[in-house]
Amino acid sequence: MMPRLRLRNMPLRYQLMVLFLLFGIVPSLGLGLLVNWTVERIIERQVENHTMQLIGKVNEALDTKMENLQNMTYLVAFNPDIGEFWKGRTLADGHAGHTSGATPENQGKQAQQPLLNQAPGSKQAVSSVQEQDTLYKMKQFLQGFTTLYPEIAGILIVNEKGDYISNEMYARSTRSLTEEDWYTQAAQHAGIFTVLGQPSHRNVTTHVRYKDSEIVSVVRSVTDPETGHVLGVIMIDLKLRAVSQAARDVTLGKSGYVMVTDAKGRSVYMPDMPLIERIPPQWFGTEDSGMFTREAGGRELLFMFRASEFTGWRTVGVFPARESTLEVRQIQFYVVCFVFIVCLFGLTASLRLSSSIAQPIFRLMSYMRKAETGDLTVRQWSERGDEIGMLGRSFNRMLEQIRRLMLLSELRERQKRDAELRSLQEHIKPHFLYNTLDTIHWMARKNGADDVSDMVGALSRLFRLGLSKGDDFIPLRSEVEHITSYMQIQQTRYRDRLRWELNVPDELKDLFVLKLMLQPVVENAIYHGIKARRGPGTICVEAKAEDGKLLLTVRDDGAGMTAERLCELREWLERPLEAMEGRQKQKGVRTNGRSYGMLNVQARIRLSFGEEYGITLDSKEGTGTRVTITHPLLLDMAQLKKPYDRGEGQDDEIQGNRQRDNGESD
Repeated sequence: MMPRLRLRNMPLRYQLMVLFLLFGIVPSLGLGLLVNWTVERIIERQVENHTMQLIGKVNEALDTKMENLQNMTYLVAFNPDIGEFWKGRTLADGHAGHTSGATPENQGKQAQQPLLNQAPGSKQAVSSVQEQDTLYKMKQFLQGFTTLYPEIAGILIVNEKGDYISNEMYARSTRSLTEEDWYTQAAQHAGIFTVLGQPSHRNVTTHVRYKDSEIVSVVRSVTDPETGHVLGVIMIDLKLRAVSQAARDVTLGKSGYVMVTDAKGRSVYMPDMPLIERIPPQWFGTEDSGMFTREAGGRELLFMFRASEFTGWRTVGVFPARESTLEVRQIQFYVVCFVFIVCLFGLTASLRLSSSIAQPIFRLMSYMRKAETGDLTVRQWSERGDEIGMLGRSFNRMLEQIRRLMLLSELRERQKRDAELRSLQEHIKPHFLYNTLDTIHWMARKNGADDVSDMVGALSRLFRLGLSKGDDFIPLRSEVEHITSYMQIQQTRYRDRLRWELNVPDELKDLFVLKLMLQPVVENAIYHGIKARRGPGTICVEAKAEDGKLLLTVRDDGAGMTAERLCELREWLERPLEAMEGRQKQKGVRTNGRSYGMLNVQARIRLSFGEEYGITLDSKEGTGTRVTITHPLLLDMAQLKKPYDRGEGQDDEIQGNRQRDNGESD
């Protein structure tokens, strides 16, 4: 509050200066922040999209290479000669367990010297020559793949007996290759192409003697199509340069790069000088792609990754987080310069504008101080055409009007006092009417005119209850007494043509209701129902509590109404205020004066309690009409804004008989 109070106490000139500066600086700062935030988001989104596209391209290249290797395994498996090898019917480079009692040493010799100790021209010698030719064809077949795809370091085929065939690879020892982890893993995923990644501690090497870090191995087991039994495994070693070719030429920013890791987080490819040596697998979480920031090596690094659905490898983009904000910093510098220029220009402009506005206002203030002392003389003002000049001329006109209004004010005060006296006199007339009716009532009874006495007494009660001392809500007991007096007067007029019944339980009579609801409805029933029929008619007034609401029903067996008239009245009841206003403007039409009282009741109920309550109308021509008033249950005046919801077993709680409002006259 203190800064605001100080600002209000400042001279207008300084207030205008502050206002102009605020309108100049605050939008500029807001614009700068908005531009900075927007540009930063856009650059981040562009960097992310661009990096993800590059990563996607690397993934596509790696997936293409792996799909080629998978296709090679299919071609190798479908070769007829190799099909004989799966069944153990042909010669192999290395074998185990072909004959009982064979040792690993002599097994290797048997494989390398199949023609020793065999007589020339014998069937065994011919068979051995054929097996050698078959083995040579298979090696030539495998050699064709390595010739066509130089990225392949070697292909190894192992059957379930441990025999193997390869063009470049051989076992380090005589231990069966079926005991190797890669063979077991391939056999567990029968027929599924599996990427193992870089090998380690396996009993297989090549003639070139590639290091484990220089190759990537893939395997696929071959199964019997009829039984699903694993017949053997095909392993292909891919040179790491095939992976590096897809990733090493991709650069992210100035020092960013792309690396490839396997599903367990082990590095498949990494540049020579990486920003981070190893990425913990838990950093990636469970998502297949995403972006995160981590602190590594004393600086903040941004990581973007995407996993391949085919290989399970992750291609990761790594670059310093600050590199993505260089463009943002340049834009921030431009924004700061812009704000500084705006502030400098705004300060100069605010001084000029505040002075041109405040100076004539100060002069107007001096004139107003003189007017406060009672000097209402019109003063000379400048010829300015702006709002301040108009304000000065208006001030002069105001002084003239004040003098005239002071004279009119005295006249209106006298008229107001006269109106109040007349209003007090009007309040005396109802009491005079009550006293006159009481005098007529007792004079008629004194002279033995009991029917006249009853009529006058009913009329007196009707007036007293209708006025109800100005109250809008009265007990149901008073409303019943009011309608009883009204029916007594009407029955005196119509005699035997009108019969009426009243059925209101005593436990409901202490409820409060809106004043004068029943009389307009009963009046409609008499004039438009009973009077329009032939012979006597009956009007029944009932009251009951149902579902937490008070239902007041007025039913007659009169002439009823047509379907068109019923539809028209129902439409009016939905919009009672508009209907009454329209009827007032259309004087002299057929419906003028009809149902006006019922519309008045509907409007008062809707305004008091809402759309849930009001009048519902049912009628049939020649049968009669039924009008139901739905009213909230009100036990006392405090509930006039909240309908009373009375459930089972609460009838005994309606207590407290209220004193009848007899309208005692003066």
